[in-house]
Amino acid sequence: MTPTFAIDRGAIDAVVFDMDGVVTRTAVVHAAAWKRLFDDYLEKRAAASGGEWRPFDDEDYRVYVDGKPRYDGVRSFLASRDIVLPDGEPADPPDRETVCGLGNRKNGYFIAEVERHGVEPFETTVRLVRCLQEAGIGTAIISASENATLILGAAGVGALFPVQVDGLVARELGLPGKPDPAVFLEAARRLGAEPDRAIVVEDALSGVEAGRGGGFAHVIGVDRTGDPDGLRRSGADVVVPDLGDVTVEPPTLPSAVTCAADIARRIGTVRPAVFLDYDGTLTPIVARPEMATLPDETATVLRELAGRCPVAILSGRDLTDLRGMVPLDGLVYAGSHGFDVDAPEELGGRVRRGEEFADVIAAARARLREAVAPIPEAWVEEKAFAVTLHFRQVAERHLPALHAAFDDVARAFPDLRRSGGKKVLELRPNLDWDKGRALLMLLERIDRDEKHFPLFIGDDETDEDAFAVLIGRGIGIRVGSPHVVSAAEYSLADTDEVARFLAGLVR
Repeated sequence: MTPTFAIDRGAIDAVVFDMDGVVTRTAVVHAAAWKRLFDDYLEKRAAASGGEWRPFDDEDYRVYVDGKPRYDGVRSFLASRDIVLPDGEPADPPDRETVCGLGNRKNGYFIAEVERHGVEPFETTVRLVRCLQEAGIGTAIISASENATLILGAAGVGALFPVQVDGLVARELGLPGKPDPAVFLEAARRLGAEPDRAIVVEDALSGVEAGRGGGFAHVIGVDRTGDPDGLRRSGADVVVPDLGDVTVEPPTLPSAVTCAADIARRIGTVRPAVFLDYDGTLTPIVARPEMATLPDETATVLRELAGRCPVAILSGRDLTDLRGMVPLDGLVYAGSHGFDVDAPEELGGRVRRGEEFADVIAAARARLREAVAPIPEAWVEEKAFAVTLHFRQVAERHLPALHAAFDDVARAFPDLRRSGGKKVLELRPNLDWDKGRALLMLLERIDRDEKHFPLFIGDDETDEDAFAVLIGRGIGIRVGSPHVVSAAEYSLADTDEVARFLAGLVR
């Protein structure tokens, strides 16, 4: 997914998010509660007067009630139908025919639905909030609802925002509701940010109008209803279908350690299936592959984890080499980027792809060894399913000659495709196969008797294939700098953090 809007951390100090429809999937619950309220009320009113009535619809929701305090929403919609009721008092019972009585009835419908079915957060929003926080940008949440704390808690993100300006705060301070910008301005004030260095994120027309009226640097409209033009007319200068289209510049992946509670919430009660790269993930990158031995502490954690859930090692290493580096019972091994898989019989046993390329690979390997022989410290690894050129120790002045030699061999063997990694150039069988497809194959077999939640942790270019296939179905975690464009959702700083994260997963 390519972001369509990047938040400049040098120009923005704070981002204020609306709750319903932006952070939590509650807009549909609100809409259903409003429809139940008004359809029932209008039908009974029409029956009493002998007249006809028109049901409450999606357009009514967007224009008259979405994003507004519930009593304002009642007044606004009833006025659209030329109905005027006395305001009444906030303590009015739900069956009283007043603005407050109808609003309280709607609130009862809404709370009952939340308590019955719970609430889901938008994970892309949670990820963006974490990215902003990692980048030092303040975050706040606003809501017209007096139930905001209940809703956020039900969604499992009660502690996500350090500043919350909800319906209770607005009532206490006497803040008018949207489209007045008062609640957004109060949230920015509590974050210590001026509006012209802050952003409003909204999905409601009234909220977008409020953000524009408050003089904020940007108003991002989140189009959940298929009305991007309406958001633009109301004042949004950026409209996206989802906050996965928004990033921080420079890009920042939130820490999987910081976000451990978010990850645990997403896994829930489902057992995870854990897929791991080896070099750079379980062991630090070293001068020679044979020196990358597995630390005892990491081996202990892997052994404990494998006793609780499926664990697979997906590596660019040759399968025999990989098994020797991680000699633990109960693991699934996928060597050569998934071309050579060794799994228990119940998971399909041994699976090899690309064996028909053996002669081509052998010929290309021999040609490449000859070509790079004059280059000091360049060496070609012996692998069954790849031709791998290592140049970590090659002096910079020799790199042009090394790349030229590799290019010549690659052109001579069109049945092999190029790939790369950290100080590695590689030729592999020209098949539609990679770590991502190998992961999905294994996951399908693992899930035959029980559904699992997949996680993949890796550090290199070839691991992006696995991160990509997990978008929307699992979690990818990239090891290394968090400032990188990646299909992963989270980051871990180094192999020590990987070990600590896995130990937390065991717990």
